Amino acid sequence: MDLSYLLFFFAGLGAFNGLALTAWLLWRRPVSPAQRWLAAVVLMLSVRTGKSVLFYFWPDIAKLVLQIGLSACFLIGPCLIAFVRACGDAQGERTRRDPIWLLALLTLVLGFGLLYPYSVHTALWQGPIWRSIQYFWLACLLLSAASLWLLWRRPPAMDASASGVTEAAPLDFGTGFAAAVTAGVSLVWAAYFWSGWTSYISGALSFSVLVCLSIAFAVFRRPALPAPAPLSEPYQQRKIAPAEAEAELAALHRLMVEEQLYRDPSLSLNKLARRLSMPPARLSQLLNDNHDITFRQYLNQHRIEAAKQLLGAPGPSSMEQVAEASGYLSMSTFYSSFKKAEGATPAAWRQAKLREAGS
Repeated sequence: MDLSYLLFFFAGLGAFNGLALTAWLLWRRPVSPAQRWLAAVVLMLSVRTGKSVLFYFWPDIAKLVLQIGLSACFLIGPCLIAFVRACGDAQGERTRRDPIWLLALLTLVLGFGLLYPYSVHTALWQGPIWRSIQYFWLACLLLSAASLWLLWRRPPAMDASASGVTEAAPLDFGTGFAAAVTAGVSLVWAAYFWSGWTSYISGALSFSVLVCLSIAFAVFRRPALPAPAPLSEPYQQRKIAPAEAEAELAALHRLMVEEQLYRDPSLSLNKLARRLSMPPARLSQLLNDNHDITFRQYLNQHRIEAAKQLLGAPGPSSMEQVAEASGYLSMSTFYSSFKKAEGATPAAWRQAKLREAGS
C-alpha cells in the first residue's frame, strides 16, 4: 500500500472526528456555555487542519479553501479564551458578552476576506497575514494560560459536592480540563509554527493524535466508585446535635437577614462559612443534614423573598433593579430562579399582586 494513502487517512482523521465531536457537543443536552465554546474550538481546529490536509495533497486547491482555513485559524485563539473563561464562570455572569466579541471578530474576518480575497492578494495572505495569525494565536494561548492561573488562585466558590447540589447539569469542565485543552491547542500551534523544520502536515497529524486520544479516554474511562460508608456509622449520626444546630441556624439566619449577605452576587459556601467562623464542611452539614436544604437552595430562598418584597413594594422599580438588589447579576438566572420558585415570572407575579391589591 502506498504510504501516502496512510498519511492522508491519519492526517484527515482528526478533521473528520473533530467535526463529529463538534456535532456531538452541540447536540448533547443540557448545553453549557463552556460546552458551546469547546465545540467552537474543535470546529475551528477541524477546519484549519482539514485545509492543511487538502493543500498538502492537492497544492492547486481553490484559494477560497485556503482563505477559509486561515480565517478559522484566526478564530481558534479567541474561542479558546472564551472557553477558559466560561469554565470559571458556570453561571455566565461575567462572560455573557463574550459571544458579542466573537461575533465582532467574525464580522472583521469576513469583511477583510471580502475586501482582500486570497485569490487576488495571494502574497499578502501567504506572508504578513499568515505570520500575524500565528503570533495572534500565540498571544491568545498566553492569555488563556493567564486566565487559568487566575482561576487557580481565585478562592474556591461553592463546591457542588459540599453543597449537596444534585440537579442534572451539563458536562463538567473544570480548570484541569481547560488546562488540558489549552495544552493540546498549544501543541497544534507549535506543530504549525515549526513546520518549516519538520513538515507542514505535522499540524494536522498532531490534531488527529489529540482527538483520537481524547475519544479513547472518554470511551474507556470509568468513573471511580464512591467508597462505601462504614456500616457502624448510620446516616443519622452525621447530623449535628439539635441544640447546637438550632443555635448555629439562628446565627446564620440573623447574618443573612440583618446584613443581607444574599445581596452579594459572589457569595459562596466558603465565604459564608468564614463570616460564621465555621468550617465550610460543617456549614454544608448543617444545611444539608439538619435543615434538609442545599446551600444554593437556601441562598435562592433569601434572594427570592427579597425580590418578592421589592416587587410588591409601592413605587416603580425595574426588573434590573430588583434583580441586582436581590443578589442576581444575570437577568436570565433571576427569571429562571424566580419562576422555578413561584411558578410565574417576576413580571407576572407583580401583575398578580397589583390585581389583588386593586380588587
